[in-house]
Amino acid sequence: MWGVASAHIGGRFDMISQRVLEVFMAFPSLVLAMVLLVGIGAGLWTVIIAISVTRLPYGVRVVRSVAMSIKETDYVLAAQAIGVSNLRMMSRHIAPQCIAPFLVLASAHLGVAIIIESSLGFLGVGIPPPTSTWGNMLGGAVANVLIPHWPLVVFPGVAITLVVLGFNFFGDAVRDAFDPKLRGR
Repeated sequence: MWGVASAHIGGRFDMISQRVLEVFMAFPSLVLAMVLLVGIGAGLWTVIIAISVTRLPYGVRVVRSVAMSIKETDYVLAAQAIGVSNLRMMSRHIAPQCIAPFLVLASAHLGVAIIIESSLGFLGVGIPPPTSTWGNMLGGAVANVLIPHWPLVVFPGVAITLVVLGFNFFGDAVRDAFDPKLRGR
């Protein structure tokens, strides 16, 4: 809704919201997630919040750009002409058209979220060790330098790679399904 509201309202609200997003995008995702986790504390929900905050600007910007183009279509201009309220116009006419591009972006960013969570677990600032994560597995295997157990490193690494690759293929399939130009192929 942030991207839809930013595109529809425009003006100063749009300018300020885009500057806030640029501040979030100025930091590397892993560094921003680590800063949030150190400030809030480690735990499952804080990792989810930290990853969500790092991915939020990308979703808002894509939805904003789609909403800005939809805002100029004939049916939205007709709704404005008959006096539809701004809230109704955003929720009924603009936001439903932004769902498909957002789903494509979200499916593509699932792989990035998995990499961020694994990196946080590997560095020891992610989910605490009683909960098993791929990053914790890799971090624990690397910590045992004197006794190298290659399966403890290879299998979580291969699992991370395959899952991220699978989500990338899923994102491409979702994009192909929602793009009318690619349906005929």
